[in-house]
Amino acid sequence: MKFAKVVFWIASGWGVLVLTPLYFIFDVIGRQDPPPITHPAFYYGFVGVALAWQFAFFVIGSDPARFRPLMILSALEKFIYGATLVVLFLQGHLHGTDLMLAGIDTLLGILFLVAFFKTHAVPGTA
Repeated sequence: MKFAKVVFWIASGWGVLVLTPLYFIFDVIGRQDPPPITHPAFYYGFVGVALAWQFAFFVIGSDPARFRPLMILSALEKFIYGATLVVLFLQGHLHGTDLMLAGIDTLLGILFLVAFFKTHAVPGTA
């Protein structure tokens, strides 16, 4: 269970550190990597939803056995984002350096699955 706690706390801390600044660099992104973002609702919506997941990771890390079923959904979140970035890269819509984020999220997704299998379910839960 210690493994799961460490993995989810590190993932949540990393996510908060990486995502929070996105609220303050909306215009910078458009200047450094044109064209400017034209749909701020999608941009801020992504940041908000992704940030909410980081707090879900904090909760999972607080009691991995109790929140074990959420580990599968957490891994799915990581794999979907990673796969999306790979597809965008293959279509020529993403820089290779941005593809690193897919690797980080995929690694976290794998660690989430390892944590799931290493954590025993609480009796009476799924």
